[in-house]
Amino acid sequence: MQTSSAAGVRHTFAAYPTGLALIAAEVDGRDEAMLANSFTSVSLDPPLVSMAFTHTSTTWPQLRRARELGITILGESHAHLVAQLRLSGPARLAGIVLDRATAQARLLPRAAATLIVRPYRHIPAGDHELVLFEVVDHQRDDDAAPLTYHDRHICALHHEQK
Repeated sequence: MQTSSAAGVRHTFAAYPTGLALIAAEVDGRDEAMLANSFTSVSLDPPLVSMAFTHTSTTWPQLRRARELGITILGESHAHLVAQLRLSGPARLAGIVLDRATAQARLLPRAAATLIVRPYRHIPAGDHELVLFEVVDHQRDDDAAPLTYHDRHICALHHEQK
């Protein structure tokens, strides 16, 4: 077994492929958004999903104030935006138009899937805050190939043709 250094743990975690999700909302008249690869489904009844946010995040404290948020499951059409969406500060959304899904929830167009969520429970989890969200609306584009993050690489996930 490898020792549990942060770099070693990160390397081990990178063996597990995840999707890429953008969580976004309007807060105080300004769109806020951040990428996360910690999105996961939790429950069907009630419909719950989760995301984890590091305590050092400067964006999550802003988004945390929203009562309703949009989660975009990034698709292949968003691959060219990932480098920009990884940036911090105002440069992250410069030139990117988010759809106004509700008064607060924001979404990227042409997504593999979208969800409108409301915070359900906040759980301290080490150097992160784990947040459960209740899904209040959702949609999926069956033809969109989702983006995946695996071993620090981003690629689209395509189904084999039957």
